[in-house]
Amino acid sequence: MVLLDFVVGIPSPKLHVPHAFKPTRDDRGWFINPIGPNPWWTVLAALVPALLCTILIFMDQQISAVIVNRKEHKLKKGCGYHLDLFMVAVMLGVCSVMGLPWRGNGMGLCLLPPGSPSQRVQFILRTKEDEQHVPHRLFSELDEICVKEGQDAEWKETARWLKFEEDAEDGGERWSKPYVGTLSLHSLSELRSCISNGTVLLDVCANSIEEIADMILAQQEQSTEFDEHMRAQVREVLLRKHHHQNEKTTNLLPVVCSFADVSKRQSDLYAFRARFALANLAAECAAERCGLCFWGNCLKIACCAQAELHFMKKIPTGAEASNVLVGELDFLHQPIMAFVRLSPAVLLSGMTEVPIPTRFLFVLLGPEGKGHQYHEIGRSMATIMTDEVFRDVAYKAKNGADLVAGVDEFLDQVTVLPPGEWDPSIRIEPPKNIPSQEKRKMPGALDDSASHSTLEKHGGPELQRTGRLFGGLTLDVKRKAPWFWSDFWDGLSLQCLASFLFLYCACMSPVITFGGLLGEATNGHISAMESLLGASMAGVVYSLFAGQPLTILGSTGPVLVFEKILYKFCKEYTLSYLSLRACIGLWTAFLCIVLVATDASCLVCYVTRFTEEAFASLICIIFIYEALEKLSHLRDTYPVHTHSKVRGFPAARALPLCPDALFLQECRYLHGEFQGPACGRDGPYTPDVFFWCCILFFATFALSSFLKKFKTSRYFPTRVRSTVSDFAVFLTIVIMVLLDFVVGIPSPKLHVPHAFKPTRDDRGWFINPIGPNPWWTVLAALVPALLCTILIFMDQQISAVIVNRKEHKLKKGCGYHLDLFMVAVMLGVCSVMGLPWFVAATVLSITHVNSLKVESDCSAPGEQPKFLGIREQRVTGLLIFALMGCSVFFTSVLKFIPMPVLYGVFLYMGVSSLRGIQFFDRLKLFWMPAKHQPDFIYLRHVPLRKVHFFTAIQLICLVLLWTIKVSRAAIIFPLMVLALVFVRKAMDLCFSKRELSFLDDLMPERKKKLDDGRNEAGEEEEELHHREP
Repeated sequence: MVLLDFVVGIPSPKLHVPHAFKPTRDDRGWFINPIGPNPWWTVLAALVPALLCTILIFMDQQISAVIVNRKEHKLKKGCGYHLDLFMVAVMLGVCSVMGLPWRGNGMGLCLLPPGSPSQRVQFILRTKEDEQHVPHRLFSELDEICVKEGQDAEWKETARWLKFEEDAEDGGERWSKPYVGTLSLHSLSELRSCISNGTVLLDVCANSIEEIADMILAQQEQSTEFDEHMRAQVREVLLRKHHHQNEKTTNLLPVVCSFADVSKRQSDLYAFRARFALANLAAECAAERCGLCFWGNCLKIACCAQAELHFMKKIPTGAEASNVLVGELDFLHQPIMAFVRLSPAVLLSGMTEVPIPTRFLFVLLGPEGKGHQYHEIGRSMATIMTDEVFRDVAYKAKNGADLVAGVDEFLDQVTVLPPGEWDPSIRIEPPKNIPSQEKRKMPGALDDSASHSTLEKHGGPELQRTGRLFGGLTLDVKRKAPWFWSDFWDGLSLQCLASFLFLYCACMSPVITFGGLLGEATNGHISAMESLLGASMAGVVYSLFAGQPLTILGSTGPVLVFEKILYKFCKEYTLSYLSLRACIGLWTAFLCIVLVATDASCLVCYVTRFTEEAFASLICIIFIYEALEKLSHLRDTYPVHTHSKVRGFPAARALPLCPDALFLQECRYLHGEFQGPACGRDGPYTPDVFFWCCILFFATFALSSFLKKFKTSRYFPTRVRSTVSDFAVFLTIVIMVLLDFVVGIPSPKLHVPHAFKPTRDDRGWFINPIGPNPWWTVLAALVPALLCTILIFMDQQISAVIVNRKEHKLKKGCGYHLDLFMVAVMLGVCSVMGLPWFVAATVLSITHVNSLKVESDCSAPGEQPKFLGIREQRVTGLLIFALMGCSVFFTSVLKFIPMPVLYGVFLYMGVSSLRGIQFFDRLKLFWMPAKHQPDFIYLRHVPLRKVHFFTAIQLICLVLLWTIKVSRAAIIFPLMVLALVFVRKAMDLCFSKRELSFLDDLMPERKKKLDDGRNEAGEEEEELHHREP
């Protein structure tokens, strides 16, 4: 420009620079006297404007410094706000004395957006948004047209995107399966060229496609190749009718549709449209176009309304449309390209398949012969509009350059597949999990590997020691109190009913079985009736007032071993078993309350995934083993009749000619008819009860697993599949009970006490803690109470840790101290009443949590439902144990449930609870070649030999726990579980913290906690300084 100005020679105004180093005026120098000729009081009066100048300088300097020191700039040498202000103040004083201007930070230069596409996109996304520029979910639709001479063409819907691409299959007249759209780099570069060189209209206010078409054509330059006649032709093409896939008629009536059914669909469709607040004249026109006035063509209306209504359920509330119009016109000589953003979004009559407002419109019309190229550019535009980052850019863009930056950022993130190693016609199945795009939106966001490099503490705020007496319990109560009433409202759902019916049957059998075993071990002092009453009382109180009502109480094996040893001891030394047991129970309850008062539950933070999975795996294996063991024990009661000889077996009285009983061969010789309960058509037989029990057992397990997976089946609507999956185990039990009743083989049934009274007549419902025992037994009971306290504490808290895992996404918090307090209170009550003790049951609790998983209802076609969390409530546990206490009145119904069916439910619970345990995933790696190993995150960052070493240690610990559990030393089982914590602590010497962060949780350290507290305080202070204006 300087050279051009010099060559042209026109005298334009030039930059004037002083040519001599001297003050501009001759009557001043380089030093100014602060008083000079002014009165002395001006020195003091100058303080008033100085205050205003101070605020001005401070704000200009510090705001500019904050913008420069943003985290996304990734400055490594730090900053100095105080030093910066000090230097500005010094130079301000120097400039004042020398009579020079004051200079602050160039704020305009600071606000310039960064250069790279990624940085520019992040800059755009940080801009403030008003009501019209808030990003919404988008539904993209691709319509194409091919106008040739002599043909009356119309816009035809060829593809749509809600999350993944769906193509309109011309041959089958249906939508394809959703798939991940693959784009060519050439089409993306052509799209970028279209946006940068074409027409970009942002925040256009228009109410119809006619107005939009006029605005687009008004931006096209007049030329000999694009005259008024051609402009009118293009406008006529843009206004042509749009033909959608769901409007295709059929000659066959698949379902008999009555007028009432059609009108019901009509009202449902209006309800969905009302959800999007489209109460305007255009919405009514769209409704009439879709055929809601069904008197003309009932079949077409019903199919159209049904298809539209079904797809509307998939679209989230508040979604808007992005229409992509591409086509080839034989009269055009140059392409027409336009990107339009409407503000506000408008429902364009007949434009979109579903009645939702249109926000974006992309038009690409070109000469004939490049239809495939236009189609690929349109696919690229529709696909990129479904990208989460570009969508936000499109809503907030100020000009076409912002849109181009969004496309460039998208190109930076794409992955290229070599053409010789990939067939583009292959449709990629949608992934089960979609990665988060936050690291593209926010500068400095951490990926999986980086996030593990910043070591996180194990345990939340509920496991922090308060230092006050009952401080943890008080915080638990305050944390859970606001959710108390919502715990009951949230339980009013069909899923909770299914969970209650399933777990009631699942909990009944172990409680009665445990009571029966306890009755055999204690000579009937505590039996099935006491077990039912104790489980009901403890469960109801715990479900009402515990901190985590999702935990299910149950009986444990070590408690049974302890009861056997205690009864044997009392029998040898002629002591009252129930009285001594009451003393031990009261001491145990007292010690548990002491643990609550001293915040001892904070020690749970040392129970990492290593200990959790070892304990949970052991309990699951015990469930599986005991289910198979109980099935095998049925063979002793119902032996298999092998090599049975029926010769000489007396046949039943058959014919009137043979009044006496005949032997088998004689009856056959006389062609008699076999009659009687032990006779078949061909002779006598013995019903094999054991084999029938095996059939019931394995059929229950198989059917439960099949129905639970029915939710992911391809058959039946989503609501039916979801309901069948929720009621899977209950339906299985009902089917098996009916099958057993129809077949009639006398299988063993569930036995429930039919009278509400103690098993033995020589005991009541209140036990004197001293009774006939000497007084010193009260003090001596403290020794076994210490062991029981460890047993109760470990069983309860490890199960609670498993239930409260972060991956369950619990929103209402937990309460370790409150849980232990309620268990301690009910333990004391059960001890005084002579009832069994109940603590958290691991497998039942895991099963309860799994049965209450909540997934997203509204998911795009091809998108997997997202796990939202657990339905946290108190209703299911309350109903389970309340109905369990009333079971004595339902014996006429419960007596039909075969025991093998309940054993099959135990097997199902044990196997299903193993899913999701990382230990078993790592265990399978021992026999799996490297090329077939799943893409686990820990396999990316931890050497395989270290993974095997970690798994081997965990396996050895599990085998030792199993050995102790089945031996006579089972009483020390809780101590061995506690020993796992020390084993895990010793593993810090063999593995780095980064490796353990992938394989396990990090154990807390006292010094680390203090450092973390200081670091968090420092980070908060830094954030205050770096907060954007």
